[in-house]
Amino acid sequence: MERENQPLNWIKLKHKYHIMKKHNFYAGPSILPQYTIEKTIEGIKDFAGTGLSVLEISHRSKEFVACMNDTIALVKELLEIPSGYQVIFLGGGASLQFGMVPMNMMNKKSAYLNTGEWASKALKEAKLYGEVVEVASSKEKLFNYIPKNYTVPADADYFHITTNNTIYGTELKKDPDVSVPLIADMSSDIFSRPVDVSKYSIIYAGAQKNLAPAGVTLVIIKESALGKVERQIPTMLDYRTHIKGESMFNTPPVFAVFAAQQTLHWLRDLGGVKAIQKKNIEKAALLYDEIDRNKLFVPTINDPEDRSLMNICFVMAPEYKELEKPFSEFAKSRGILGIEGHRSVGGFRASTYNALPKESVQFLVDTMRDFEKNN
Repeated sequence: MERENQPLNWIKLKHKYHIMKKHNFYAGPSILPQYTIEKTIEGIKDFAGTGLSVLEISHRSKEFVACMNDTIALVKELLEIPSGYQVIFLGGGASLQFGMVPMNMMNKKSAYLNTGEWASKALKEAKLYGEVVEVASSKEKLFNYIPKNYTVPADADYFHITTNNTIYGTELKKDPDVSVPLIADMSSDIFSRPVDVSKYSIIYAGAQKNLAPAGVTLVIIKESALGKVERQIPTMLDYRTHIKGESMFNTPPVFAVFAAQQTLHWLRDLGGVKAIQKKNIEKAALLYDEIDRNKLFVPTINDPEDRSLMNICFVMAPEYKELEKPFSEFAKSRGILGIEGHRSVGGFRASTYNALPKESVQFLVDTMRDFEKNN
């Protein structure tokens, strides 16, 4: 009799597990719109009415070429990209761009603003190609602020910034005005706010935050900025190769591009970048207000101007340090996933990317309040 009941009990347990809502605060790969997930599932079963899965379709098929063209058009529309710019999709993530940027753009000297782990890695790669000037750094204070009042050398071939710091939770929310070509890694805040693309020569972004699953990298390039370096560039690492090949010089990450197309349609239907920015500000304010109020927690970034809207970092107050693990387990028991801080800094990090609903942020706030009452 006991053995007969086991399958039924397992079914009940499994059902209970699956009906618990999950709140995805992972920093990346991260939450995607439900619309994207559902449309991607449809495409895996039957892509564009071909009877084939998007996982097996030829990138040269007219259906996928149409998908690629539409995805590029959506990027241009949502970011209001002016003429003279090209949009391409590449592999290799932002990490490959750390090398491609100086290879294509630096003759002798470049300038970098060092605001975190990824900015440091980009700077390190650039040193392989010439002199690199670190115009400012917040490393001495564990990257807990955005440096200001720095000077960019007028003879630099370009100035590189990382707009959002996923590990430490800072964000540069305004487009800088500089006299040299401006290049930005926007991997973790692309499409979260309006951007004046005309101020940039190159914008690049790994997709696994606000756009698509990992595997594709968006690059926006001012075409007139290319072709000015003296070195020979390997074919695959030359931006002009991929512009000429319309992102099809080699097989692109077909599945990730298709998923990106769905996310961009979702974003446009919501009202575009300005509409999502308003939602992002509301979500971040809700959580930051609770961190500032709750006696158990303290923010890692004090200046509101520098606080990221995408990655909200906080720690236990020193007198409650022993509650860090219990809070993490308490949150997880309620279906809150991915709030542990980066392994290099600890604490907590709630990533509130475009697709995260405000309801999930409110649920985290309620959980923090309940934990405070119990402790």
